[in-house]
Amino acid sequence: MNTEWFKSSYSKQGGDCVEVAFLDHRMVGIRDSKNPTGPALVFAPGEWDAFTAGVAGGEFDRLV
Repeated sequence: MNTEWFKSSYSKQGGDCVEVAFLDHRMVGIRDSKNPTGPALVFAPGEWDAFTAGVAGGEFDRLV
């Protein structure tokens, strides 16, 4: 399978971003766009849903 990584449309060109890929078995991968050959984190569907809901809900705002 050829994995297609993408950035958010809100990302700035050449900016520091994460890239996301939808993988087999509904898994989701994320990686650092500055290091595309480096490690990636892989989330199960429920984990990804919880993470994106937390981001949308501001759960991680206090960490910045």
